[in-house]
Amino acid sequence: MFRLNYLRDRLLPSAASCVAFCFLTGLLLFPPTLLLAQAAPSLTPAPAEAPKLALIPMPRELHEVKDISLAQGADVLEAGKDSEDKFAAEDLTSSLKERGIAPRASKKGKVKIVLLRQQTKKAEAILVRANIKFDPAMHDEGYVLVTDGNVTYDIAATGAGIYYGAQTIKQLIDGRGADAVLHSVIARDWPAMKYRGLSDDLSRGPVPTLEFQKHQIRVLSEYKVNIYSPYFENTLAYASNPLAALPGGAMTRADGAELVRYASQYHVTIIPEQEAFGHLHRVLMFDIYSQLAETPHGSVLAPGQPASLDLIRQWFTEMASIFPGPFLHIGADETFELGRGQTKARVTQDGLGTVYVDFLKQIHAELTPLDRKLLFWGDIAMDSPKLVKTLPKDMIAVAWEYNPNPDGYDKWLLPYVDAGMETWVAPGINNWRVVYPNFNAGFDNIQRFVSDGQRLGSTGELNTVWNDLGEGLFNMDWYGALFGAAAGWQQGTSSIPQFQSSYGQVFHGDFTGKINQAQVELMAAQATLKDAGLGSATDNLFWIDPWSAEGQQLSAKLLPVAHAFRVHAEQAIILIDQARGAAPLREPDALDAMEMGARRMDFIGYKFEVAQEIADGYDRAYQEQNDPVGKRSVRRELGAITGVNGQCQDLREGFGLTRDLFRHAWLQENRPYWLDNIMARYDLAIQLWIQRANRFSEASSQYRVTHVLPKPEEVGLPALLVAAPPISPDLPGVKKDK
Repeated sequence: MFRLNYLRDRLLPSAASCVAFCFLTGLLLFPPTLLLAQAAPSLTPAPAEAPKLALIPMPRELHEVKDISLAQGADVLEAGKDSEDKFAAEDLTSSLKERGIAPRASKKGKVKIVLLRQQTKKAEAILVRANIKFDPAMHDEGYVLVTDGNVTYDIAATGAGIYYGAQTIKQLIDGRGADAVLHSVIARDWPAMKYRGLSDDLSRGPVPTLEFQKHQIRVLSEYKVNIYSPYFENTLAYASNPLAALPGGAMTRADGAELVRYASQYHVTIIPEQEAFGHLHRVLMFDIYSQLAETPHGSVLAPGQPASLDLIRQWFTEMASIFPGPFLHIGADETFELGRGQTKARVTQDGLGTVYVDFLKQIHAELTPLDRKLLFWGDIAMDSPKLVKTLPKDMIAVAWEYNPNPDGYDKWLLPYVDAGMETWVAPGINNWRVVYPNFNAGFDNIQRFVSDGQRLGSTGELNTVWNDLGEGLFNMDWYGALFGAAAGWQQGTSSIPQFQSSYGQVFHGDFTGKINQAQVELMAAQATLKDAGLGSATDNLFWIDPWSAEGQQLSAKLLPVAHAFRVHAEQAIILIDQARGAAPLREPDALDAMEMGARRMDFIGYKFEVAQEIADGYDRAYQEQNDPVGKRSVRRELGAITGVNGQCQDLREGFGLTRDLFRHAWLQENRPYWLDNIMARYDLAIQLWIQRANRFSEASSQYRVTHVLPKPEEVGLPALLVAAPPISPDLPGVKKDK
C-alpha cells in the first residue's frame, strides 16, 4: 500500500519539516478536530498506523483522522465560479444523493465539502496553518484533502485535481442515508504517470453503444483514468471511405463528436486509434482496395503504393476533425505479411526492419500537417534498435506485451528509451479468447509492466482489452481495467492484495467482502486449469465437442480437475447472489456479466463430465445387454442418457441457459451488430445434443424390440474415451467446511 513511509525523503530536514511530518502522520498532541491549529516544532515523528481504507487508487500520502456522521446530510460547495469545479461539485452531489445523503434544511451537524483552488488566499492559509506543501509535481492533477471540524477541503490547482480529489471523497463515504459516514483524512496525492488510459477494442465483434461508452468514460474517470482510446480497423464510419464500415457496426462522426464533448467534462481525452499498416483485413477484403494489399485480401497495407499513403491521409484527416485531442494512434503492430507479397523483393534486398521503419516515417511525414503526436505499437520496430534511432523523436512508442514476465519488461522499452523517444506501456487484462478474463495473468502483467515503465521513464500507460473471437464483454473486464487505473496513478509497484480487498466495496458498494471473494474464486478456477496444462477457461473449451479428437485430448487434462474447477466457479455464483441479497449494489450489469462468466465456466466442467458419463453409461449398457443379471440395468442406463432430465437434455439446456444469459449481457453494453454470429454457435451446440438425444432414443427403441444395442460408434461415440476419475474431497478447491 502507498502510505507515508517515504515522507521524510520529501521534506527538508528542518524544524518546519518535522512539524509537517508530524501533522501528516497524525502525531501532534491535540485532537483531530483541531488539526488546523499551529503545531509545536519540537515533536519527534513516529511511524504512522497503516490506513485500512478501501480506496482505488490508494493515495500517495494518507492518514485517517476521524469518522464524521452524514446523518444530517452534506453540502458540496465550490468556492469559485469555475465551470469545471461546478461540474465536480454537481457530480459529487449527485453521488451523495444516490446514497441517500442529501443537503438538509437544518445547519446543525451538517457536513460541508468545499472545493477550493490552491491559488486562492483561503486555500493558501489552510495549507500554511496545516503545514502541508503543495509541491510543483502536484500542479496538473494533484490534490490535498484536509478536514477542519465538519468541513472537508478538496484543494487543487486545476479542475482535474479538484475532480480527482472529489472522486477520492466519494470512496471515503461508507453506508447510506442516516447511517453514512465520511472517513475524514489528511491526504496529498498526485499521479505517477501523466497519461493513464484504456485501449478498447471496437473491431473484433462487439461494438459498444454510445451510452455504454459514456458509462465507461464516467466510471474510468472516477478512478483517475484520463485517456480513452477506441480501437478501429473498420468501425469508424468515414465519409471519405464509407465502404468498410458495416451498417450498424460502426461509430459515426456524430457519435465521435458527442463522445469528445462528454469525455471533456470528466477530464478524459479521446485518442482514436486507426490501424494504418497491419490488421486491415476488413478493409482490404474489398476489391476496391485490392491494389493496396500486401497479399490478396490480406491484412497489411503495402508500402510503396502511393495510394496507401493517400488512404491513410484521408482517414486521419477526417479522424482529426472529429477528435481534437493532441494525439492520434496509427497502430502498425503485427505486420506479419510484410515481405510476402508486393514488398517481397524490397524486403529481400533491404531487410524487413528497413521497409517497416521507412513506412512509419512516411506515415509521419504524411500526417505532419495535422499537428498531432503519433502513437504507434512498438512490437515490430523494437527488433531493429539501430533503425529505431532514425524515427522522428516526436513519435511515441507504445510498448506492448501481455504475458506475465518474471524477468521484467525492459527489452520492450529500452530500444526506444535509448533512442531518446517517449514511451508508453501497454499491458493487458487477459480477457481475450476466454469465457471470463484470466486476471491471474492480467494482474501480474499490469503490475510488473507499469512498474518497469515508471522506472524507465514511460510517461503513459494504455491498458488493453481485446475481443478476439468476438465474445468479449467489457462488463466482465472492470476488475482488470480498474487495477490498471490504480497501477498507472500509483507510484512504483502496485499492491494486488490491497486492490483486491478494496474492489468490491469501492466499485460495487459491497461491504460483505463477498464480491471480492467471488473474484478470487474465479481466479482460482483459472489457476486450476493452468495447473492442468490447459491455460485458462478458453472459448475453445466452451465450444469444443468433447467427443471430437481434440475434445478427447482436452478431456484427459480437464477431467481430473473438473470437480475442483467447477466448485470454484459455483462458489463464485453463490457469493455474488449472497452479496446482492445483503444490500443494493452498484454496477448491476457488471455483476450480471460476472455471474454469466462464472456459469459459462461451470458449464465447461459439467459438459466434459457429462459427456464422459454418457459414454461410460452407454458402454455399461452395451456390455451388459446379454448378461442375464446386468441387462436389467440397460434401460436405466439408457434412460439416464436420453430420458426426462437426462444427460443429453442437461447439455442442451446448459447451452440454452448460457445463450440467454450471454445475449442479455451483450445487449446491456453493445449494439446488436455481430451478436447473431455467437447466437448461431449456441444454436448449433443445442442442435447437436438434440440430435444425439434422438440417436440414443432410437437405440433405446431398437433395444426394446430386438434386445440388441447398436455399437457405440453407431450412436456417435468415439472409439476411445478417457476414463472418468473419481471425485475426491481432497481435490484443490473443495471447501471441506461447507
